[in-house]
Amino acid sequence: MKGERTPSPDGWLPYVVQVLHLDLTRIRVSDRGDPEPPAADTVGSVLALGRSDMERRTMLAATAAFALSALNLPDAEAITRRVATAPANALRVGAGEVAAIRQMTRTLGDTAAEYGGAHARRLAVQYLADNVGPWLNGRYTENTGRALFAAASELVHLCGWMVQDEGNDDHHQGLAQRYYAHAFALAEEAREPEPAATALRGMATQAIDLGPRGRAVALRLSEKCVEYADRLEEPKAVAYYQTTLADAAALDGDQQLARTALAKSQNAIERATAAPGESWASHFSTGRWAHHSGMILARLGDLDSAREHLQHALDVHGLDRRRSRAIVLGDLGHVHLRQGDLDGALAAWGDFVDCAEGVQSVRITDALTDLRVRLTRYDKAPGVAELDGRAAALL
Repeated sequence: MKGERTPSPDGWLPYVVQVLHLDLTRIRVSDRGDPEPPAADTVGSVLALGRSDMERRTMLAATAAFALSALNLPDAEAITRRVATAPANALRVGAGEVAAIRQMTRTLGDTAAEYGGAHARRLAVQYLADNVGPWLNGRYTENTGRALFAAASELVHLCGWMVQDEGNDDHHQGLAQRYYAHAFALAEEAREPEPAATALRGMATQAIDLGPRGRAVALRLSEKCVEYADRLEEPKAVAYYQTTLADAAALDGDQQLARTALAKSQNAIERATAAPGESWASHFSTGRWAHHSGMILARLGDLDSAREHLQHALDVHGLDRRRSRAIVLGDLGHVHLRQGDLDGALAAWGDFVDCAEGVQSVRITDALTDLRVRLTRYDKAPGVAELDGRAAALL
């Protein structure tokens, strides 16, 4: 790798796998001390994960090896086997239970999008263990089973997103990674490509957040997301995964791939309707696309275009969730500062602090900390001390 890597197990394995096109099912990583992917039935494994989470017994860390090995988790015969072997006295499950899971997932997701992942995470995990668990272990037809597994995948993914948004330490990120892996397995067993791709995207964004040491894993998982997008007709979903690939490619230093993927995501989002749909990616509005695209352009060094995209996300498309709007405002302030525009940064950050109050999200906490550190260079400038004090109060 041109002398760019420090040879450590987590640093080398993703590159070796990617460059040599290895079969991950034949790679053993247990001697490195990483938890093996769950070998048991997916339902039993995810419910055990949820119970251990509620009891706070889970001590995990996110690793590159686990992220890649998650691609091999699904059990193609899981639903067929459950339908054939369900006990006669098991709880009968139908379309009503599937609809209930989807409604609860939407409700919890709306709350998390407004007030942060930490706000209702325990409720989501408890619902998974206490309500959805008995249904997954119940009696149902194969068609109902596939719908049930797909709905459960969306809920499990939400649990992963919530815990990832709650804390940035090894425990929270490792737990989120396991939820994403199980969400992927459930979606694959349901033969539903969109929630499967979305779960992989969750792990890809985790790897992106790791920075340069996670770039190979981020790129590989993002490529897998785009492969799933080829099976989908929903433009928002296509834009969602292409944007993730563009972000991973920009992190990897591949500007050509990043701009190609970004252009494809723009073509897709321009074909999307404004109305919310049934798609799992229907939340990826034009405003959210503009935000993500702006941050990718900033990573590529195009700060003028980045600022225009972020301002466009705020002014034209609004963004209907407090958490989402706060994050865009925080990012916009940083872009202004990189351009040498302190007044613009202070204005955006002032709105950010107003919007961030009451939101329980590691993204908000990190942005507040980042803001305060950057303002130390300008402690004599008008308005800086007052803004720093407001940010400190939220922290």
